[in-house]
Amino acid sequence: MTTNKPSSGREGGRSLKTRVKSANKRTMSSALWLGRQLNDPYVARAKTEGYRSRAAFKLIEMDDQFKLLRTGQRIIDLGAAPGGWSQVAAQRIEAVAGPGKVVAIDLLEMDAVPGVDFAVMDFNDETAVSRIAEMMGGRADGVLSDMASNATGHKKTDQLRIMGLVELAYEFAQGILAPRGFFLAKVLQGGTDGDLLAMLKRDFTVVKHVKPKASRADSSELYVLATGFRGAPASPTSAAG
Repeated sequence: MTTNKPSSGREGGRSLKTRVKSANKRTMSSALWLGRQLNDPYVARAKTEGYRSRAAFKLIEMDDQFKLLRTGQRIIDLGAAPGGWSQVAAQRIEAVAGPGKVVAIDLLEMDAVPGVDFAVMDFNDETAVSRIAEMMGGRADGVLSDMASNATGHKKTDQLRIMGLVELAYEFAQGILAPRGFFLAKVLQGGTDGDLLAMLKRDFTVVKHVKPKASRADSSELYVLATGFRGAPASPTSAAG
């Protein structure tokens, strides 16, 4: 898969940016969001290359750098809709025609992605680990989470909300990751909560924070990447791999 850098938005010295005028029926924030979308080269690339969202390029970039996704792996995508990360994972582990397996879950419905088994499910449900392990035929080599709660605009509140999601995602991952597996999840600037970071450093050989170039420059999002899971706890009922 090519990962050419997006164009600068200029050609022959002329700006190609689309100007969005704020109308009475549109709030300033929505006008700014729309303008950012229309002027975002990754949004344009996603449409051209057939990805569900610009977020696909964040995973592509991180995988190119850290070589997380390999042929034949079993990967779980939490909060997968609309499916950009699932698409990338399925392509890179060869889940369509090869031995790889992607299981994606979300509270919302998601259109089918080739090579991806999808289920409407709450990963925090007490039966989720055993159900997903059964779907994929064993433990996971990686757990992905690009989930984020709705922003309130209050930095501390938003940080607490997303950290709550990450902690739940890691609690889930602990029960289904295979030894040497990885965990990749969205956090916010300021990094990962100290207690969770301590657990990750205890359970993985390498833990780091990453900000892919595909993340918007004005965004406070980061990703915590933990690789080399030291070992899985007692096997869930259906996780025989």
